[in-house]
Amino acid sequence: MSSISGSAFKIGAGCPSRPTCICDFWPFEFYKYMGYDAKEYHCADKDGNDITDKMIEAVKESIDNGKAVSVWHAFRDEEWDVVCGYDEEAKQFIGKGTYIGDYARQPWDRAKTSNIMGIGAVVVGNKIPDFDAREAEIKSLKSAVAHARKESDETELHKTEGIQGYKKWAAYFAAPGADRGVADSYCYDTYSSVRKAAVIYLRTLAEKYGGEAATHLKNAATEFEAEIAQLEKARPYINWNSPWGVDEERSKNLAPLLAEAAAAYEKGIEAIEKALECL
Repeated sequence: MSSISGSAFKIGAGCPSRPTCICDFWPFEFYKYMGYDAKEYHCADKDGNDITDKMIEAVKESIDNGKAVSVWHAFRDEEWDVVCGYDEEAKQFIGKGTYIGDYARQPWDRAKTSNIMGIGAVVVGNKIPDFDAREAEIKSLKSAVAHARKESDETELHKTEGIQGYKKWAAYFAAPGADRGVADSYCYDTYSSVRKAAVIYLRTLAEKYGGEAATHLKNAATEFEAEIAQLEKARPYINWNSPWGVDEERSKNLAPLLAEAAAAYEKGIEAIEKALECL
């Protein structure tokens, strides 16, 4: 899912919300993109009237039919959670959310208390028969390139992304006084993890399409593996247990590793561009 949506190829830093904000699809759009019928159920109509009851009934009906539902602010704050059950007597949804170990329970109208009023739920229906997998796969590769090649005049790290943002992240730690914080560890953990999915995805596509495109897709996978290797070397300096705040020795070790990772990422994108010319 992270690969065909394009998210496995993303990169950003400087703010803990970057992995959430750098995306191509709102969940409703993503389900459609993946070839499924989907419908949004908001907590408020266009005039601001409370219609949460309709959302709750739609979620319950989907669960009764054996399908979990994505609900905004169901358990965690301002995040998408997975609702897979409900308690009619307690009027609660049951499910999972980020950082939640055991199953969570919250009032089933909690979604309407979100600061982003009205989002509600996305209920996924049946598979659309005429889903074009090739079209979706090529779009994912084009999305990866578009993201990587995005340029911005912004000077702040958290306002850049792709190759530009990656290099700026490395440069940040190459300069004196780099203050390592939550954003660095959160972004590092997310992107070093999802890039592994990109490698598998590219090799799967190479086997599927063959020919000259396969050569370039395999080369891209190899470059992303090189990126992953550099990120793994960087782990002691940027993971959650590494030195916090300003630590010049840490930065001295970390900066060149991020720079090498950024260079490998750029080469991987170049290989994808060559593959797209063949597809």
